[in-house]
Amino acid sequence: MPPPPPLDPSDNKAASPVLLPEAAASDTNPASPTFNDLGGTCPLPPATGQPWAKHQEETEEAVFLEGPRARLTETLMAFRVFCEFIRGFRALHFVGPCVTVFGSARFADDHPYYKLARAMGSRLSRMGFTVMTGGGPGIMEAANRGARDVKGRSIGCNIVLPHEQDPNPYVDRFVEFRYFFVRKVMLVKYSYAFVIMPGGFGTLDEMYEALTLIQTGKIKSFPVVLMGTDFWAPMLTFIRERLLRDRTISAPDVDLLFVTDSVEEAAAYIEQHAVGAFGLTRRSGTPARKWWLLEGFGTAKGTS
Repeated sequence: MPPPPPLDPSDNKAASPVLLPEAAASDTNPASPTFNDLGGTCPLPPATGQPWAKHQEETEEAVFLEGPRARLTETLMAFRVFCEFIRGFRALHFVGPCVTVFGSARFADDHPYYKLARAMGSRLSRMGFTVMTGGGPGIMEAANRGARDVKGRSIGCNIVLPHEQDPNPYVDRFVEFRYFFVRKVMLVKYSYAFVIMPGGFGTLDEMYEALTLIQTGKIKSFPVVLMGTDFWAPMLTFIRERLLRDRTISAPDVDLLFVTDSVEEAAAYIEQHAVGAFGLTRRSGTPARKWWLLEGFGTAKGTS
């Protein structure tokens, strides 16, 4: 199966229309499995993995958040954050329109949620999207692996934490960040949809970050898809019966979430609310890199 063709360099949210690659030949494959096909029965086995990330003795964020420091120190810190943003922009400029998949690092490859995320990663790639994750194990690995299964593009945005763990082996390119807030910007900036698989505090943080940006109009109303109806049911009940009842959110805010166990339903929703809503079109082409910006040097896979 040939890999999807490269994308035009104008592929970004500021351009209209944004171009997606031709659908891969695997579109002719049988329909993607549903959650039940993948063994999604209740109760599900617990996650068994360990926390992940590369080792760092003392996080610079912890130092930064300690309070006021010398003015020169604060200025140097701001410059370092600026440089990390620039490094991320350069590394991800040509990745094309993405869908970011969030989820726990602790699900093993025999878990139904891992299998569901892998199937979703494959389906997103066949739609022409680049699959972006946090680059770690568990759900992140599954989504990247699904993209690799159909020769789609797969990106990982890694974070440096006080735990030793390498990025998963299924990313075509991974970018490492020292600062969580920079990484979170990158995971949102290049994506036209967000798929939220079961996860813990980090997943909830990323989901509510996206919802808050949409709710407040800081980003457009990109689709947010929750997968794993049983897992998310208690949270959705709380949202509807507590937040909505007490008027801490409005009725339209509830509609920002689309909940399903079906890969095909999720794909159809993204097709309608991302591809259709934002006028994305599929085309072939090779992005033109600027030699005077030192673009195009190095391999397709690596760190930045």
